[in-house]
Amino acid sequence: MTTPNPGEMLAFYVVFVYSTSLHEAAHAWVATKGGDPTAYKGGQVTLDPRPHIKREPFGMVVLPLLSLVLTGWPLGFASAPYDRHWARRHPNRSAWMALAGPGMNLALCVFAALLVNVGLFTGLLVAPESIDFAHVTAAAGGAHSVWGATAFVVGLFFSLNLLLCVFNLLPIPPLDGSGALPLVLPKRVVPKYLDAISSNSAYAWIGVLIAWQIFGDLFTPIFFRAIDLLYASVGASYG
Repeated sequence: MTTPNPGEMLAFYVVFVYSTSLHEAAHAWVATKGGDPTAYKGGQVTLDPRPHIKREPFGMVVLPLLSLVLTGWPLGFASAPYDRHWARRHPNRSAWMALAGPGMNLALCVFAALLVNVGLFTGLLVAPESIDFAHVTAAAGGAHSVWGATAFVVGLFFSLNLLLCVFNLLPIPPLDGSGALPLVLPKRVVPKYLDAISSNSAYAWIGVLIAWQIFGDLFTPIFFRAIDLLYASVGASYG
């Protein structure tokens, strides 16, 4: 991926903030529906990014902006509070809460894909000659046309939300995939498993680093398969 210009960096950051905020809002909403009002009382059941930024200013502002400047890539994190005693009493509800965040990212990815296909159908968008993470679709009139910026942002919503969905589904603590494992684990081991992942919060960064190390090889084929599906209607193939 080429180094983004300042305008593209701003778009990266805005898409990151809203995608992450919706991810956390989904966690909070499902927890509330499942009987845990902790996130609701904390103001996290909202599409407004400000409460999420207020809860994690380093992960939502400092780290992503710093990483954008240094690497051209927004790295960050956010969180929604929940009652661990509630999670212990209702492990299945807690697991669905964990899946809600990646589920929201998948929904945003699919919505972006629908917008791309509408653009292809109307002739406003075209399949570019080459694709990378930041350039998924293109405006028919070129990057500097009225629709150029729109095409870039819609493509970012597709790519970044696909990444957030897949990454967070990895079954490695503290990622959401690990929180969803009670749905498939034998019931007798679920309490011990929940105790294990909640008592090792100090090692959360180790889990994230391990996940990031293995993620690249996993995500690349998924990304290009998703691109093939995105452009199936026009017969394009990438990989």
